[in-house]
Amino acid sequence: MDVDSQPSMEETILVGDDLMIGPPSPLIPPEIASHILQGVDLCDGILRNLFLCLQMNDIEPFCQDEIALYRQCAERRDKELRQRLIDSEHKLGLSMPLDEAKERAGQLQSEATSLERQMILASGIEGMEGFRRRWSLHGRLEDTKKRLESLSRGISNRKQEDHVGSSNKSSNKKWWALW
Repeated sequence: MDVDSQPSMEETILVGDDLMIGPPSPLIPPEIASHILQGVDLCDGILRNLFLCLQMNDIEPFCQDEIALYRQCAERRDKELRQRLIDSEHKLGLSMPLDEAKERAGQLQSEATSLERQMILASGIEGMEGFRRRWSLHGRLEDTKKRLESLSRGISNRKQEDHVGSSNKSSNKKWWALW
């Protein structure tokens, strides 16, 4: 066996904290949860296997496959959920009555401001608890800002479509008035 065929890095042992890589799972608003979650693999079977493994073995190094499978599944799930949330907010911006859409945008902006304030307060919490708190708040803040941007784009696109539609109607009326 030659030297080049051997692995050049040591094997990494995954632990529970490795599941905190990347943003946390998005929070799904209850009013759109059934629509957003429909057909998404929630990874509950894989998570159940991970917990069973940890329960039987008491330590994480014996559950490497389960941790890796859950991390992969959770990353796919969270990516899909985030995209569905953004798409849903955009559709709401396009289809909701304008006053309700603007009210929703105000609520999302208020939520973002509150999360920013909580982040400032969490900066004073030390250790692992502080890290976990900031990690969670940061993920929620980023998701809220993206949802707000998507909702605002939907509202803006609707205004442009309404404006273009009304100008076309008026030009059509003028055209017909000529005959």
